[in-house]
Amino acid sequence: MTRRDLQIERPEGSEPEVSVWVWLLEDTRDRTKQALEGISTKALDWTSEGIVNSVGTFLYHVVAIELDWLYADVLGRSDFPEEVAALLPHDVRDEDGVLVPVCELDLDGHLRRMDAARAIFLRELRNLNKEDMRRVRHLSDYDVTTEWVMHHLAQHEAEHRGQLMEIRQLAEQAIED
Repeated sequence: MTRRDLQIERPEGSEPEVSVWVWLLEDTRDRTKQALEGISTKALDWTSEGIVNSVGTFLYHVVAIELDWLYADVLGRSDFPEEVAALLPHDVRDEDGVLVPVCELDLDGHLRRMDAARAIFLRELRNLNKEDMRRVRHLSDYDVTTEWVMHHLAQHEAEHRGQLMEIRQLAEQAIED
């Protein structure tokens, strides 16, 4: 059995308080990418009765939600910069609240979007300090801190990773048959 190194490796260039959260998000993303290794475009797009969202749709959703929390809740902006809007050409949900299907994009395309979004996210966070992380923003429906947003984003992605792993397995079984 290979010996594992189970330590948090804080990225350089940010305060320790911020770097732990950055590490957490990066570890979460690495695990998602590992779960996607070798998946076909057909499996990325697959749905079936009872499986409304494809793996690709969940990947788009994870990126869109990450950037929405960043700009709306952390940075207090009501709009996305052009580079972010270009990454997210589709609405996340339709008028009924259902995730908009995102299909016909191969794994490399999804990974490029995920990497570009994460680079933007990290760039926007680079100047935050401990006080910024814990500062409470009072929004119309809730009070929130950047620390909580980071926690929520890691949980959100991990929960969807579980779904996409199950959908991938079902898709690959159905495609083989």
